[in-house]
Amino acid sequence: MPALLHDTAVHESIRARIQSLTPNAQRKWGKMTVDQMLWHCNQVLKTALGDIGVTPKRPPLPLPVVKFMLFNLPWPHGAPTAPEYRPVDRLAFADERQRCLELIDRFIGRGLDESWSPAMFGPMTGREWSRLQAKHLDHHLKQFSA
Repeated sequence: MPALLHDTAVHESIRARIQSLTPNAQRKWGKMTVDQMLWHCNQVLKTALGDIGVTPKRPPLPLPVVKFMLFNLPWPHGAPTAPEYRPVDRLAFADERQRCLELIDRFIGRGLDESWSPAMFGPMTGREWSRLQAKHLDHHLKQFSA
């Protein structure tokens, strides 16, 4: 069964890995600094929670295919990210890390069967968002060896 951020062991592991990050953490791939990566992850969490909206984009493939790829295939290093989620400036590391931990707490406090905001490529269930967030956070924590 795929990991969900709502699974206690998963979110506790993710939280510990976030707390282990330092402002000087070096990336293994990509262009973001550690503070920018946290901001980026925060934006995706805020999207799921409905704190920010995104401009819907027609996916290049049918939605079921896009979801299958997102959930089941490995993500390439340095894959392009949507402009809404691309940081421009450096940010306060401690603030972004704290915000990320708080957003994770809010996220897991929301029931999987509740109504969730759509992703930029279409509607998402709570279970889908939870899978996507677990995979997304894990991907970026590995980027910074956490």
